[in-house]
Amino acid sequence: MITSKADYHHYLERDKVALRIKSNTVITKLTTTLFPNSIWKFQRTMRTLEYYTNCKNSGLGKLYIYYLKYKFRNISIRNGFSIPINVFGPGLCIVHYGTIVINRNAKIGSNCRIHACVNIGASGGNRGAPQIGDNVYIAPGAKIYGNITIANNIAIGANAVVNKSFDQDNIVIGGIPAQQIGEIDIKNIIKHI
Repeated sequence: MITSKADYHHYLERDKVALRIKSNTVITKLTTTLFPNSIWKFQRTMRTLEYYTNCKNSGLGKLYIYYLKYKFRNISIRNGFSIPINVFGPGLCIVHYGTIVINRNAKIGSNCRIHACVNIGASGGNRGAPQIGDNVYIAPGAKIYGNITIANNIAIGANAVVNKSFDQDNIVIGGIPAQQIGEIDIKNIIKHI
């Protein structure tokens, strides 16, 4: 969670690396002006809203938070995201725009790579939501729900339905319901860690 200006800059830098956004060169600025990256715009707005909500939530900062919430909501709708703030650690890589729905009680560690049509939520009226570790790859269509934990360095396969905890690191899980289907070196999938 972002708790200082240093955290804010760290999160932005890690997100840029994850999304393979180059430094602020003249060519990069020109390219992003002509062809804006809507996912980077979403993530940058999300991180700014997190920073102001967590650190600058009084006086004029409170007014700016309302503006950021409005902007964040519009960008979220355009991209098809229903992602609350303070859920993802640094190094988030949303691969494609498209439907992604995440419960506000979920917590996802650093260096998450997530695809479209993913749903991470609570189950059966219970407020408990998934707690997902660092360096986790979530393939398209995965459904992760319930008061469960997912360990570090895990790949979750396409269209998997994960409704139980997986405490072992460096594995691939998939299927309906999800089960371990192999082992993995996550660095082969998440290149920026």
